[in-house]
Amino acid sequence: MNKTASRILLAISGASLCLAMAPGIMAHGNVTPQAVDTSALPDLPGGNDTWVEKNPYSGDATAIKIGESAYGQNCARCHGLQAISGGIAPDLRYLELGDSGDEWFVERFRHGSSHDGKVYMPAFGDVLGQKAGWAIRSWLETQHTED
Repeated sequence: MNKTASRILLAISGASLCLAMAPGIMAHGNVTPQAVDTSALPDLPGGNDTWVEKNPYSGDATAIKIGESAYGQNCARCHGLQAISGGIAPDLRYLELGDSGDEWFVERFRHGSSHDGKVYMPAFGDVLGQKAGWAIRSWLETQHTED
């Protein structure tokens, strides 16, 4: 086989592999939440069953560090590294600060987002709990931008 034929065969093989993998690449697939160690954070009233309305860890350095790691493990694949979205999911740097941002965040984090039977974001609330959720929110506050 000559070099040109080898290159064509290699290109066809590569294209075939890409087409075979495309459904997995284009879909979110099965996302397995990664556990978050929140033992360094103070417990919250109601534990993980009764969610508080405002971020109790806002500005807390320990929560921010835990939240950064938790975000990287559980959120970055859709919302982007450093909360800079590539278009799959909302860019969380623009999430409002304060009560209204907390309300939106906790609703999505707890219950996820679905439209027309399609899951756009899985519910993380029962799986990761509110300590992890509020730690992620605390880190997101440090990434906030108005631009």
